[in-house]
Amino acid sequence: MSAMEPLLRAIDVTKTYHMGSVAHPALRGVCIEICKGEFVAIVGPSGSGKSTLLHMLGGLDRPDTGDVQLEGKSISNLDENSQTLLRRRRIGFVFQKVHLLPMLKAIENVMVPMRLEGVEMNIAKPAAIAALNSVGMGDKQSNRPGELSGGEAQRVAIARALVMSPAILLADEPTGALDSVNSRIVIELFRSLVTELGQTLVIVTHDPSVAGAADRVIKMRDGLVVENGSNPNILKHAGKALREGT
Repeated sequence: MSAMEPLLRAIDVTKTYHMGSVAHPALRGVCIEICKGEFVAIVGPSGSGKSTLLHMLGGLDRPDTGDVQLEGKSISNLDENSQTLLRRRRIGFVFQKVHLLPMLKAIENVMVPMRLEGVEMNIAKPAAIAALNSVGMGDKQSNRPGELSGGEAQRVAIARALVMSPAILLADEPTGALDSVNSRIVIELFRSLVTELGQTLVIVTHDPSVAGAADRVIKMRDGLVVENGSNPNILKHAGKALREGT
């Protein structure tokens, strides 16, 4: 991938779901590009296609037509095994539901992707500790999910998504189940991952605070991108809110 080439690209992506004889177009020829180190929020009303687009970008689903490229290579036509390995190694996922394994400690949950890759414990454990420290959860590594607050559990899930050093982090409504205090903590964490660690981040959200913290906002409606650009007023307000902790 050349220095000028986008990290992630959707090229004329379409997707239609069928319920019996009724067709429901979810994406209608979507084209977007995500650059390395960028924080992008995808917003829009329910049913606009934003989560479907995120699933396409992450290789969780395949477009009917068009292509998705990560690091200059198509991921849409990979076989199932290759897509699974790509997701595990190059793409980090964060969802509204944290999907932590309840019987495992926080550090063990974070190590799961590395252990699936056959990484030895003497390498996986320090990496998991570093990932937990990066999200401010180093002191909770021995806690199980049931012993964590919703915000703490989400931060552990973010650490798990980061532990393989993914090229890109994709998040679907990551603050949707959190109160305002924990939402702000997670927003600040995402912002710091981008500004301090250079992480590339794409978030689907209904939360104006999340969208306001992003570098760029992509607005969708009826399966189409209707706006794509930074919003100085939103960004200015969000930056002020983060600095003041309000």
